[in-house]
Amino acid sequence: MTVRFQPSLQRTSFVAINAADMTTYRFFPTADAAQDAIWHQTLEKWGEAKAIAYITGLHAHLQRLCANKTIWRKLPQALAVPVDVKRDAYFSLYERHYIFFRELQDGDLGIISILHERMDLPVRLMNDLDMLFRKTADPDEERG
Repeated sequence: MTVRFQPSLQRTSFVAINAADMTTYRFFPTADAAQDAIWHQTLEKWGEAKAIAYITGLHAHLQRLCANKTIWRKLPQALAVPVDVKRDAYFSLYERHYIFFRELQDGDLGIISILHERMDLPVRLMNDLDMLFRKTADPDEERG
């Protein structure tokens, strides 16, 4: 897998590719915004070296999720998705952040949300899902 990392105070940018099976991960807008916030908060509090290490570690964890479905943890359907979406959702813990994701139609991972362990996870996840599905952010998502 190759990860290209380009830190910047304006934006973090990553591409992950598993050459063997071409499984990749893509960020929905809510998760992309969370990743940017994690970068900025870590940079401000701990400095650039720690911010790079944490974000790089986060992306290494996402690569492991692409490569190994046995580490996925399924969310209860009632919590995971709006009622009209017929797709399972999963989560994984990376250090202090919960990563919520689903498998897209092409087999890639769609990263829905990244939430800190101290947040009110059910409320924040439902807010992120509500924003996501109101905007229909990804054409891969199936409805009804």
